[in-house]
Amino acid sequence: MTDQTMLAARSGASPDVPASGGQDVFVTLSVDNQLCGIPVLAVRDVLGPQIITRIPLAPPEVAGSLNLRGRIVTAIDLRRRLGLQPQPHGAIQMSVVAEQGGELYALLVDQVSEVMSLPRGQFERNPPTLSAEWGRYSSGIYRLQGRLLAVLDISRLLALSHAPV
Repeated sequence: MTDQTMLAARSGASPDVPASGGQDVFVTLSVDNQLCGIPVLAVRDVLGPQIITRIPLAPPEVAGSLNLRGRIVTAIDLRRRLGLQPQPHGAIQMSVVAEQGGELYALLVDQVSEVMSLPRGQFERNPPTLSAEWGRYSSGIYRLQGRLLAVLDISRLLALSHAPV
């Protein structure tokens, strides 16, 4: 963890919404070829392919549960949560583990890329052309070389009681 990340953590800055000045640090990932970022302070673990046990009567975006070092973790299919097409059968998924309300959740993603530091001054609110589904879970964007990085809001992603039906 960098000194700036430690300062942000100590200052009580929200890990989901960038503030002005300094740098924001994200774990970058891909969902259906869209580059996304999750604040590094919100990430507890990154996992390769896992055995996921289905949960009967769970909402469609709940893929099931997995065992992480003896702890049961709810697996959320980020593609379903964002209203995207499911991944092709047999495709490998990775998991980004985050904590919400004392519970661990694994966000199933297509790929986890790198940890990226970006200047807070380049953070922009969601553009009006962003789909409503993405806008619901994104706190804003960064414009990178030829790509947009959508900053995902972990608390909104994991608010399962407010999930669309």
